[in-house]
Amino acid sequence: MITFNNIKWKNFLSYGNYYSEIKLDNNNNTLLKGPNGSGKSTLEEALCFSLFNKPFRNINKPQLCNSINKKNCEVEVNFTIGNNKYKVIRGIKPNIFKIYENDKLKEQDASDLDYQKYLEQAILKMNYKSFTQIVILGSASFTPFMQLKASDRREIIEDLLDIQIFTTMNAIIKTKLDKNKTNIQHKKHELDKLNNALILHQKHLNDLKQNNTDEINKYKLEVVDNINIINNLNDTVNTRLIEVDKLQNSILHKIETEKKLTEITKLESKLETKLYKSKQDKSFFQSNDSCPTCHQIIDLQFKTNKITDINHKIVEYQDGLEYAEKLLLKEQDKLNKITDIQKQIQKIQIGIAKDETSIRERNNYINKLNNRIETLKTSKVIDNKQYIDLVEVNNNITIETNNYKELLDEKMYLDSIALLLKDTGIKTKIILQYLPIINTIINKYLNHFDFFINFNLDESLKEIIKSRYRDEFSYSCFSEGEKAKIDVSLMLAWREVAKLKNSVNTNLLILDETFDASLDNNGIEYLMMILNKLENINLIVISHKGDVLQDKFTNTIKFIKDRDFSRILYD
Repeated sequence: MITFNNIKWKNFLSYGNYYSEIKLDNNNNTLLKGPNGSGKSTLEEALCFSLFNKPFRNINKPQLCNSINKKNCEVEVNFTIGNNKYKVIRGIKPNIFKIYENDKLKEQDASDLDYQKYLEQAILKMNYKSFTQIVILGSASFTPFMQLKASDRREIIEDLLDIQIFTTMNAIIKTKLDKNKTNIQHKKHELDKLNNALILHQKHLNDLKQNNTDEINKYKLEVVDNINIINNLNDTVNTRLIEVDKLQNSILHKIETEKKLTEITKLESKLETKLYKSKQDKSFFQSNDSCPTCHQIIDLQFKTNKITDINHKIVEYQDGLEYAEKLLLKEQDKLNKITDIQKQIQKIQIGIAKDETSIRERNNYINKLNNRIETLKTSKVIDNKQYIDLVEVNNNITIETNNYKELLDEKMYLDSIALLLKDTGIKTKIILQYLPIINTIINKYLNHFDFFINFNLDESLKEIIKSRYRDEFSYSCFSEGEKAKIDVSLMLAWREVAKLKNSVNTNLLILDETFDASLDNNGIEYLMMILNKLENINLIVISHKGDVLQDKFTNTIKFIKDRDFSRILYD
């Protein structure tokens, strides 16, 4: 867990040439109050700048330096992780970036960019996007999770679930695949050159050996025959590889079929749930003549009509289940056929392996034949070097062919890994495992707000929102106050998921003008009840309505503007 202890700054935005400091872990909840422009939001700007080298709002970096003093801008933040104490110092004019671990300066072995990566990936284990979704909820320059692009949403979820390592691995595999492709092309070019050299050697030897003995000619013919057999075997291997490729293309819909099976299974589950609910409702009306809650007598006609409607629904759900079962059998049959094709591919691949073994054995035999020819040479016209060159070329062909096959095997291996590491691969499977937990937590906080909607994120992290009457909505359909409840619920959910996963867990929670914006009085009361129940946090609320909210907080810090400089006044 990251415990932020304190932060201090000088010559930062509207603050002067002396340190202003805020303790971050002294109080469970703290109110920062003051009029607009008094420097309250400097806290979140200083935090984001010191940790990520960028402010929270859209402010150019040079503008962070106090416009009056124009130099010696510096921010220092102290935090602990486990038993280790960290201090990060960042400044402008002069530029400063230092990281201390247990009071010892971490050496900058490379560029500042690598130093920043070390801070985010090795120490904080979160990036700017995750920090601003989990730690800070501000009204200025804050983009709620539901308004982020799909790629940014996914990046935050991957960061929370600590699965960005798969993205890094995917980048490494892509680099290796590119290198493998280049090596294959280069190796194929080398093989083509060696095969051409072999043909030239054979032609030259045939011209020189016209007067050689029949035995030598017999061995030569055997060499040629074996080469032809090798070429035929290579053609057979290539044909089988093409066949394997066609068969593999014919089962590309395997994932789609498996997905349909999953969807049909989910549909069956939903229909069974609805059927069970309808039967419960029917049992209720059959067993009760009055409402158990208000004790009013249920009208007989209403009761009869209700049971009739429910019976219709039961029939519909039962018919739906039968139809889903038929679809399930149909898709299972497709999957069985795919399995048969995969077995066929395996059988062909075994044949390819046998042919390649035969090629290696015949190449070895060609080498032996060439050695015999060497010993039988009698013609002075034939130079020993010619035979040696032929053997060497054949040996090189064997070696390069094996190397080429190893590269093809490596490509198949890398392709398999790349398929797993794609966004639709293992990462999506992990996210799908956590989505029910995430959705449950989000709806828990929405219920705390007395906001009874069913909010769910699907595997593409798009919202599916239904009211209690099952009407479907999107995030944009709600009022600003309702959106604020959703935004806060999501932020608190991310914190809880991070704590469960132990990926991004911190004591600090900052709400900037959240109480001043779209929430009504009931929303504010519900929010305070939620926040007061949170454990192990140091809540900081920034508001220019501090006098109204002050009695809700145990600690208050006041901000004022004095002669163009902001100051902090502690109560």
